[in-house]
Amino acid sequence: MTMQNNILGIHHVTAIAGDPQKNIDFYVNVLGLRLVKKTVNFDDPFTYHFYFGDEVGNPGTLLTFFPWSSQAHRGKIGSGQLTVFSFSIPENSLSFWSDRLKQFGASVSRSVRFGEEVLKAFDHDGFQFELIAAKDVRNGWLHGSVPGEFAIRGFHGVTLLETAENPTADFLQSRLEFRDVGVEGNRARFETGTGGSGTIVEILHEKNTPRGFMGMGTVHHVAFRTETPESQLIIRQDLVRSGAEVTPVIDRNYFHSIYFREPGGVLFEVATDPPGFLIDEPKDKLGTSLKLPSQYEQIRSEIERTLPAVHIPVG
Repeated sequence: MTMQNNILGIHHVTAIAGDPQKNIDFYVNVLGLRLVKKTVNFDDPFTYHFYFGDEVGNPGTLLTFFPWSSQAHRGKIGSGQLTVFSFSIPENSLSFWSDRLKQFGASVSRSVRFGEEVLKAFDHDGFQFELIAAKDVRNGWLHGSVPGEFAIRGFHGVTLLETAENPTADFLQSRLEFRDVGVEGNRARFETGTGGSGTIVEILHEKNTPRGFMGMGTVHHVAFRTETPESQLIIRQDLVRSGAEVTPVIDRNYFHSIYFREPGGVLFEVATDPPGFLIDEPKDKLGTSLKLPSQYEQIRSEIERTLPAVHIPVG
C-alpha cells in the first residue's frame, strides 16, 4: 500500500553519549555543528537531551544525544542497530576534514562506496561516523568552528546492521516508501523522497554478527521526516493496518512523533517537520538556555540542581 511519498528522508538520529561536556565539545568544536536546543529527555527529565544541527536545526541536519555520564554502562554495537551515521560534506573538503580530525586525535580512513568518497572516523564515545563528499544544496552551520566552505551540510544517510537483510529491505520499501538503488557486496542502499543526501538508508548484511544492546556509545533510534501531522497519521494508519506495533502520536514540543521497530529490531520514529526549534528561542539564542516541556516546569529548580553544568561554546 502506498503512502503517497509521505516519508521525505531522515529527520534526526538520537544516540546515547557519555560525559555531557565532552559531547558538546566534540560536536560543536570539532565537527562544527550548532547546539540548537538544550533540553531534557522527556521520559527522564534528569538527563539532558542535546540537539546539534544547522543554523535553525532543520530536519535532516539533527544529531541528538542523551548524554548519561562517563560512568554509564557501555552498550555493545551489533546487529539490530543503526551502527553508523553519515554526514554530507562539500565535494572538495575531504582533505580538510582528514587533517582536522587528525589534529584532534581521531584516527581516520578513506574509502569509496557507491561512487562517493568516504572518510570514516570515531568520536570519543566510540560512535563511528562518516563524512561523505556529495552534491548537497544545503548550507549547514556557516558560523561555527569550521569554515563555511567546508561545513557539514546535514545527514547523508545511515547504516543498519542486520543478520537478515530481506525483512528490513522489504519493510523499507513496502511500508516506508524507500527505493532500492544499488548493492555493493553485502551492502544494499535505499533512498526515499527526492533521493540523494539526507534520504539514504543502507543495510549492511552480516548474518553471524551478535546482537547489539543499548548503552553509552550506541544509537537509540533514527527518525524519518514527514511534512505535517496529517501525513504522519496516514503513515501511522498504514503501519497499523500492516500489523506493526506503533505508539500513539507523542508531542515532543519541536515535532510530533510515532515509534515502531523494523523487523530487524532497530527503533524507528516518524517525526513531523513542524513546529521546529524557534518556538521557544529566537534564532540568535538557540541552545543557550535549558528548555523544559511544560509538565516539568514545576520541578525546574530540582532538574537544574541535578543536571551537571555545561559550557556552551560560542558559535
